[in-house]
Amino acid sequence: MFYWVVKAVLGPILTVLFRPWAEGTEFVPKSGPAIIASNHLSFSDHFFAPLPLPRKVVFLAKSEYFTGRGIKGLFSRAFFSGVGQIPVDRSGGEASERALATGLRVLAAGSLLGIYPEGTRTPDGRLFRGKTGVARLALEARVPVVPCAMIGGFEFQPPGRIAPRLRIRPGVRFGKALDFSRYYGLETDRIVLRAVTDEIIYEIMKLSGQEYVDEYAQQYKSLQQAERRGQRHGAARGNGSGRNAPAAADGGDQG
Repeated sequence: MFYWVVKAVLGPILTVLFRPWAEGTEFVPKSGPAIIASNHLSFSDHFFAPLPLPRKVVFLAKSEYFTGRGIKGLFSRAFFSGVGQIPVDRSGGEASERALATGLRVLAAGSLLGIYPEGTRTPDGRLFRGKTGVARLALEARVPVVPCAMIGGFEFQPPGRIAPRLRIRPGVRFGKALDFSRYYGLETDRIVLRAVTDEIIYEIMKLSGQEYVDEYAQQYKSLQQAERRGQRHGAARGNGSGRNAPAAADGGDQG
């Protein structure tokens, strides 16, 4: 109930302020379970992806949104719960299995499940390799997958930016539902899971027009962070050497 209250209140406000647009909403099933597989450009995707749809979309959201403390944490938990987000632990291993089980329960209830196959927001606006969890969900639940492309979200709200850029109109584009019934019963086959995932990512790429990177976004982020730390460490060492050099020269002169 709270989901529809939040949507009824936020929907008109978001529409007036940001003028979002949508295409292909007719491809989203009017009833029954299905997966909406989307690229992930910015925090605003949580709002603009389900906004044009008459059905509730339940997204698997990172658990950090639900574990904050104080007033901000309380508001975050209330908001994300209200808009249909379900917390999942993204640390891998058993946590990933629990997240999949949660997704299967959502689909078993006949709902629309929203998922970001890349696993995290894009660090630079490109489309990264998909994780195979979306394929497992589609094959185990035996449901269609609707590819979804967020458009302009990276420019609308780049990483680290809280206030959106009003000159950018965010959009969402849905594609024709993908049927993977030919693979039912093969949900434990890694080759099949990779093939299904890559097909989903390919359809998202066609809808979004993004450049594709055959690398996991989280690994790319970790590598970039490591490189930045190395550069800072190198710069600090260089500055330290620079500061010590005059002292050494002075000592030589004194000798």
